[in-house]
Amino acid sequence: MTDDTAENAGKFRVHAEPLATVVRTLYFLLTVTGILWAGEIQNKIGIAIFREQYLALMLGLGLVAIFLGVKARTREPAGIGVPWHDWLAVVASVVVTGYVVVRYPVLITEIGSTAPDRWALGGIAVLLVLEATRRMLGWILIWLAIVFILYARFSYLMPGIFNAPSSDWDRLGAYLYLDTNAILGLPLTVMAEIVIAFILFGRMLYAMNADKFLTDASLALMGRYRGGPAKVAVGASSLFGTISGSVVSNVVMDGPITIPMMIRTGYTPPMAAAIEAVASTGGQIMPPVMGITAFLIADWLGLPYGDVVIAATLPAIFYYVALFVQVDLEAAKNGLVGLPRAQLPAILPVLRRGWVFILPIAVLIYTLIVLAWEPGRAAIAAVIVAIPAGMMTPETRPTWRKLLDAMCDTGQSVLELVAITAVAGLVIGALQLSGLAFGLSLILVTLAQGNLLVLLVLTAALCFVLGMGMPTAVIYILLAVLVAPTLTDFGILPIAAHLFLFYFGMLSMITPPMCLATFAAATIARCDFWSAGWAGTRLGIVAYIIPFFFVFHPELLMIGKPFEIVLTVLSALVGVMFVAAACAGYQFAPIGAANRAMLFIAGLCLIPSPLDSMLWLAVNIGGLAVGIVIMLWQYRSGARALAQ
Repeated sequence: MTDDTAENAGKFRVHAEPLATVVRTLYFLLTVTGILWAGEIQNKIGIAIFREQYLALMLGLGLVAIFLGVKARTREPAGIGVPWHDWLAVVASVVVTGYVVVRYPVLITEIGSTAPDRWALGGIAVLLVLEATRRMLGWILIWLAIVFILYARFSYLMPGIFNAPSSDWDRLGAYLYLDTNAILGLPLTVMAEIVIAFILFGRMLYAMNADKFLTDASLALMGRYRGGPAKVAVGASSLFGTISGSVVSNVVMDGPITIPMMIRTGYTPPMAAAIEAVASTGGQIMPPVMGITAFLIADWLGLPYGDVVIAATLPAIFYYVALFVQVDLEAAKNGLVGLPRAQLPAILPVLRRGWVFILPIAVLIYTLIVLAWEPGRAAIAAVIVAIPAGMMTPETRPTWRKLLDAMCDTGQSVLELVAITAVAGLVIGALQLSGLAFGLSLILVTLAQGNLLVLLVLTAALCFVLGMGMPTAVIYILLAVLVAPTLTDFGILPIAAHLFLFYFGMLSMITPPMCLATFAAATIARCDFWSAGWAGTRLGIVAYIIPFFFVFHPELLMIGKPFEIVLTVLSALVGVMFVAAACAGYQFAPIGAANRAMLFIAGLCLIPSPLDSMLWLAVNIGGLAVGIVIMLWQYRSGARALAQ
């Protein structure tokens, strides 16, 4: 088990042989099956397979692996074997998914049928998915799915706009089981066709010691400067995010290295935890690989994945610029210095060791953006290039054992995604049957009273409420069904609307009270969770602000005329730096409360607003003037302090 899967170690059973080999074989088969499908092998050898048959196979492999390998209760003793009820769940999983794999060509001709075999197996499938999700992710998603399923069944009893025709149990069971808007729908499709290939790509790079290269490169480049360890955390986590896209994995991979390093050089434990959590959370928005949600956006909108990457690039840069500036100013405010040069790796040996990683990442970017390949196929091409590239130097040369472990670790990592995407399919299916999306959209439109800014604020608040303790992908799926149509009806570009939902879904990872990334980092730092959570909210301030602006100014998503994009980006970049300095409360010298407030407002004035062009220009100029005056005042204050 690799370091990034260690976070789940308490969930997994420890089996003796031969059962341990059986479970690892299931992990291996999940990966191999995903690779073969992403590589379109079935088309090349002339075998006609429905996508739903493939999805059912992947779901079946995942469910069987979960019921064999994951404890029913976390307190279950390790090494006791598989209880009888889990063997029963294994058999049931094989039956309900095997039925689809074998009979789907016949089932599709009678897709609306509610024959007893369909609703009965559908009911069993729903229960299996809910139990698998409980084991992997806890109860929150379970209750959410149950609420929506019960609403689809009993919506005729609800008052007002929530009153709607309901579905009988037989129709509900058959629909959730077999319809392409339910379990076998978009979320599971994205996981099985795309995400598994990218997870394998990341695991292969780890097998080649890419994690050590990223950390060493960050240390060599930034370790000697003030606040160096914190800058290493920002750099390593952002680079790690380009091949991971998983928040908690970023934290548990980088945190044990960067958090103690930050604490040793003077950062408080809560601040060290917050820096790592915010830096790791940014991995979800850091191209070229942005986690499962970015792939969902591409599929939902019918866009090439490269278009989503391009649109997400500038907001991600602003996010990390604001974080980097605050980290630097925190170090200056507290007189923190970098690490001694003797403790840092030399840059040239690091680059000589790590140049091989450029090849697969370049192939990934080229195939995704230039050739516009399907994302899964592009990731497989990158894997094919990565393995021989890693063989070129002794430091990066993986053993056959490491390659095999990478395949198995990929399958194990996919189990959580199998549960997430299957239960998300249940939620989407229930929403489609019940028509709840229309009711909620009507409520939001009524409350907004035709004001787009009010609608965005309400949507952001809904993201926070729904996002407490839930993965970003599930939050996004819910809001893409419930809210996205309303946003686009108000005239917002679809890509801007969906990225807005993505950002505010992601922010639940660092926003108290249920911020999973901060909780993981605080555990490593052994510090107060709340202190780390509020510090993280401040460090990630740009992510709370920038979505409101790119909705009104798509130039921030690189949509528009080149000159307008450049002007908008330069203005926003200065504004982000002003906002970051105001949040840190330091620039050459401590900034007083009044000046902090003015500098913050000046920064907001430089970020494009929903005003007409001439008024926006006047606001920009005013914000720039105020910001420069405050910066000059701070420079003089700092110079006087040094002179004394």
